[in-house]
Amino acid sequence: MLSLGLFQENIRKENEIKLFGKYSFEGVVVNDAGLKNIISLKPVIVPKTSGRLSQQRLARARMNIVERLISHLMVPGHRGKKHLRTSKLMSGRFSTTSNLVENAFDLISKDGLNPLQVLVKAIENSAPREEVMTLLIGGQRLAKQVDTAPIRRVDLALRWIAEGTYQSSATGKKADRALYEILTQAANNQDIAFPISKRIDTERQAASSR
Repeated sequence: MLSLGLFQENIRKENEIKLFGKYSFEGVVVNDAGLKNIISLKPVIVPKTSGRLSQQRLARARMNIVERLISHLMVPGHRGKKHLRTSKLMSGRFSTTSNLVENAFDLISKDGLNPLQVLVKAIENSAPREEVMTLLIGGQRLAKQVDTAPIRRVDLALRWIAEGTYQSSATGKKADRALYEILTQAANNQDIAFPISKRIDTERQAASSR
C-alpha cells in the first residue's frame, strides 16, 4: 500500500506540465548569472504565445526559450545579401518548425539527457560576452569593443544555432538531425559547432578592438 507522501508525489508527477507532453522543466537550471532573467523556463506544453508579446518592449525575455528557438528557426537570417534558404522548411509554418524541434529533442533524449538542459547549456556556451561596433569619429569609422547586453547574447546564440542548422541541412542532412548535432556539440562547447565558432570569432574581434 502506497504511503501518503508517495501517493502525493505520483499525483504531482501526473499533473506536471511537460514540454510537448514529454520533457520536464523540473531541475533545468541556468548557470550563467547574466542570463538567469533572460532565459524563460516557465513550464508550457505547446510553446506558442501567438504574438501576444510582440508589441511589448523586450517582452521576448518572458517568452519560453523553446518558442524563441522555434521563431529563429522559422527565419534563420541571411548569408551576405543572399537568402540562406527560401523554401521548404523555411516556409514560416509554426507547426512544421515545432515538429523539427520536437524530433531533435527526441534524439537528444535517446542519449539519456534532458533536451531542455542541453538547449540552455548550448545557449550559454554560444552567447558572446563582447562584440564590436563601428563608431564614426572625426569622419573616420573606428571599430570599438563593447559589452553585449544579456538579451542580445541570447538572440545571437539562437540566431547562430538556426544558421548552423540550415547550413548543415543544406548539404542534404535532415534538419532535425542537424539541429540535434548543433545543440549537442554546442552544449559540449566543441569548436566544430557553428555557434561556438561564431562566438569565438566575435570575441576575438572584440579583443583586438579594445
